[in-house]
Amino acid sequence: MANDYSINTEVLILGSGAAGLCAALHLADHCKVSVICKGGMMEGSSRYAQGGIAAVQSADDSLESHVQDTLIAGAGLCDRVAVDFVVNNAKAAIQWLVDQGVDFTKDPTAPKSWPFHLVREGGHSHRRIIHTNDATGYSVQSTLTRLVREHPNIQVYEHHTAVDLVVRNQHCVGAYIYSEQDKCVKAFSAKATILATGGASRVYLYSTNPVVSSGDGVAIAYRAGCRIANMEFNQFHPTCLYHPQAGSFLITEAMRGEGAHLILPDGSRFMPRFDERAELAPRDIVARAIDHEMKRLGLDCVYLDISHREPEFVKSHFPTIYEKCLQFGIDITKDRIPVVPAAHYTCGGVMIDHQGQTDLPGLYAAGEVAYTGLHGANRMASNSLLECLVYATAASAHIIEHHQSLPSAQILPAWDESQVTDSEDEVVITQNWDELRRTMWNYVGIVRSDKRLQRAADRIALLKREVEEYYGAFKVTRDLLELRNLIMVADLIVRSAQSRKESRGLHYTIDYINTDDAFLHPTIIR
Repeated sequence: MANDYSINTEVLILGSGAAGLCAALHLADHCKVSVICKGGMMEGSSRYAQGGIAAVQSADDSLESHVQDTLIAGAGLCDRVAVDFVVNNAKAAIQWLVDQGVDFTKDPTAPKSWPFHLVREGGHSHRRIIHTNDATGYSVQSTLTRLVREHPNIQVYEHHTAVDLVVRNQHCVGAYIYSEQDKCVKAFSAKATILATGGASRVYLYSTNPVVSSGDGVAIAYRAGCRIANMEFNQFHPTCLYHPQAGSFLITEAMRGEGAHLILPDGSRFMPRFDERAELAPRDIVARAIDHEMKRLGLDCVYLDISHREPEFVKSHFPTIYEKCLQFGIDITKDRIPVVPAAHYTCGGVMIDHQGQTDLPGLYAAGEVAYTGLHGANRMASNSLLECLVYATAASAHIIEHHQSLPSAQILPAWDESQVTDSEDEVVITQNWDELRRTMWNYVGIVRSDKRLQRAADRIALLKREVEEYYGAFKVTRDLLELRNLIMVADLIVRSAQSRKESRGLHYTIDYINTDDAFLHPTIIR
């Protein structure tokens, strides 16, 4: 470390979710690692994952079945090589978590060689989801957080936000990072940098994601010259709890896997009218069906009902949801749960190969920030935590293999704030933030059209110019950095959506309601 504002490390990891912490732990026995957390270590999306992690474990299941289910959900846009790669590495990834001490739910009837309970979720043809009741993400995140804090070769920087990557001679050599505590920008130099910053669902007005999910990694990678793919495919979780005080609490897909029905206010089911798989259809179909029924009937929400299952079964399988709903006077063993769709997962992102490498030497990516080809046009439930683990492991292995040959970390120039001042009008940020998210929700949501997308593009162009002028005149803050990145991501989403003249998976437009084989390829923005 040269000083408090210029910091040298060997591997710099931006993000502290499952992907970032998995990579840190794989690397830390070989080199010094710095982990950057925008908030606290437990504030990312990973901790909120309720469902679980998909991997073939039972004798009646098969790798090919998992592959085929993923390909079907991806609506023709999955990269078959990527799907094979992830599915074939799934069991090893979960075994690594077991070895780290993650406390997965046991099944007393399962064999001792693999004693864990498995559930089935939408899109899966078999029970293959390992979980910790309905709080798998919390179990994984808390275990990895403890191990990272205990490792002497890992330095954690909480409440630090990435500003931009630093590129020298077409090689990523680190990043500028804003410290909320010190109110300054620090220069972190590194031999290798890993983006693990998560997704961009906070670009929408309603989201299941925490506030940190502002697309930072996608934006800074794009500004550094990396290709971005498939940003038009934004997954909306079908069932977010609808209550004015509930915030962004989602109701896991596993509840529908265990027999919960989606119903209208009169108690009638509607999913069988939309898909033969009914409530077990992929999320894009379920979300679109809910959106259709809400608009058709003028509803504020629909309902999810599992009250026909035994009360003890419901409480034991979904304790987190049971307790949360009770806070709002909803007893899910007796009452139906009001739900609405909400932006949930970014299927596109920074393009990487199967070693986690981006287009920029020295820069890797893993997790929701990355586009691997696994998800295609629609992510299948419980494949995302799996993708985090597999690609974080692969990126770490590649860095370890090439660690000695990578250029040494260098002292970076100090961040120059001599030409800017403190902000004089913070309302500009809050106003533009609100306008952007409402624009995206109204015009670039579950159902789109050419006119809606053009309206969004026009408004985003104005916001982009205004925020860039603001960014050039005032000192950075976390709110300003997030807004700048969200506008960049919104622009990428709209441009991607405008270029896809068909409906496929999560991208549905009333102007092109059918699929078109001319678009059987990823949408790439350079």
